[in-house]
Amino acid sequence: MIFFDMLKKSRAKIRVMVVEDHVLVRVGLACTVNAEDDMEIVAEAGDGRCAIDICRECKPDVIIMDVRLPGMDGVELMRALRREFSTVKYLFLSSYEGGDEINRVMQSGAAGYVSKSMGTASLLEGIRTVYAGGRYLLREIAERMTWRLDSQLSERELQVLRAIVKGMSNKQIGSALGIVESTAKAHVTSILSKLHAADRAHAVAIAIKRRIVPVE
Repeated sequence: MIFFDMLKKSRAKIRVMVVEDHVLVRVGLACTVNAEDDMEIVAEAGDGRCAIDICRECKPDVIIMDVRLPGMDGVELMRALRREFSTVKYLFLSSYEGGDEINRVMQSGAAGYVSKSMGTASLLEGIRTVYAGGRYLLREIAERMTWRLDSQLSERELQVLRAIVKGMSNKQIGSALGIVESTAKAHVTSILSKLHAADRAHAVAIAIKRRIVPVE
């Protein structure tokens, strides 16, 4: 009986839940995962708040979730879920591959990050890796994260850099962030120094090229 129970456990499939607001993406993920012998989709959710209730019912091993979800983003959802489900592994899926977002996700406790452009093989490898207790981050994505860490831009400086990319002046940045214009100017100066940028336009070019911030 003990041997039989162990054998059943060894053959148990990885229970996967998908949290993604785009229906077609969810369908594609479900087809990909369910085609594998060692894993299965046990639940789907279209937004973060519904995902919490569904997770309580289905008890997944791995949750694949988009970073950008309506109502509650992926990182907020993961933090909420981890308070209840300490053994669940979280694999993030996103169309954005910038260092800022990757760093935020991984520093928040995710086990892996996969780009939607990388194909099913990477996704399946990521699921198996995080389920086994490892971390999954492809080299090309890890390099962007490493650059983000090395750049040493503070969260406030990243906010200012996003504003610079949008073409906002120091005065506009100060108003948007609730700081005085002189403080905004000081942040801009610090950003230029850390990015080794000659001016604001150069900083924008660097931010876009290295995908430090998303371009809307």
